[in-house]
Amino acid sequence: MMFFAATIAVLVSLGLALVRALLGPTLFDRVLAGNTIGTLAVLTLALIGFVTGRPEFLDIAILYTLLNLIGTIAVLRYFKLSEPVVPAAPEE
Repeated sequence: MMFFAATIAVLVSLGLALVRALLGPTLFDRVLAGNTIGTLAVLTLALIGFVTGRPEFLDIAILYTLLNLIGTIAVLRYFKLSEPVVPAAPEE
């Protein structure tokens, strides 16, 4: 019963993060929502691994955590370094 409640809580959180990813006013809100979705996916993998008694799911969750972290840092660095350059006003 407890794992059922935890699964429902994770799914509700996943839905809220998805809404934030779609409606986020800034790019960084959307990146944060994507990171949250990745974290909730890791939590879901850990729950499934614990419920089914298969510890290899935890190994997959750790690997996915590392990929999520590296992906988030890469996306943020990409958008930080590719800020649009505002042209200077022509001199009169």
